[in-house]
Amino acid sequence: MKKQQPGNKLQYLTDQLPFSITTEQQNKLFDYIQNLQKWNKAFNLTAIKTVEKMLSHHLLDSLAVAPFLKGEKIADVGSGAGLPGIPLAIIYPQKQFLLIDSNGKKTRFLQQITHQLALNNVKIESQRVENLREKQDTVISRAFASLDDMVKGSINLLHNNGFFQAMKGKRPERELQQLPQSVELISIEKIVVPGLDAERHLINLKRKSL
Repeated sequence: MKKQQPGNKLQYLTDQLPFSITTEQQNKLFDYIQNLQKWNKAFNLTAIKTVEKMLSHHLLDSLAVAPFLKGEKIADVGSGAGLPGIPLAIIYPQKQFLLIDSNGKKTRFLQQITHQLALNNVKIESQRVENLREKQDTVISRAFASLDDMVKGSINLLHNNGFFQAMKGKRPERELQQLPQSVELISIEKIVVPGLDAERHLINLKRKSL
């Protein structure tokens, strides 16, 4: 069987998502992944090295949560190479995204790629999340070690009744039993990622009113 070209594979995978992506958005998504691979060779931004694997393990993994994304002002905490923030910002130009990471190499890449792709709805912060106070509707992350760490580390960013959305692999039963008193569990969504044969869940928490 002839191997799919990466651009064709992206089209094939995004066609399986439950929402439409424009040609312009598709091009930006592919440019993002190509630049990520190029920068990765010098700066080691991700353990995944090939464009083909980045499409499923990074890009589609991020896009698959899009239908469940809450709020208009969203902070991607521990954004790393811009996941899930950059893909979500590309398909939701009307929403505002704050990408936070304390790693200077990663935020330099984020500054470059947001400028290159003209993502005017993205702001980058190169510091620890605990030092920030700009209030958001939602905090999303696929990088925190635990739900408890996510809540305690970034609750200062959320409005009252704002949302935490944690991207997880297997359903984190122990973490769910150890949630801080400051939040309540709203829902757990089972996420299907085109091209990825692995368990994915999105944990939705709500900050309780003070």
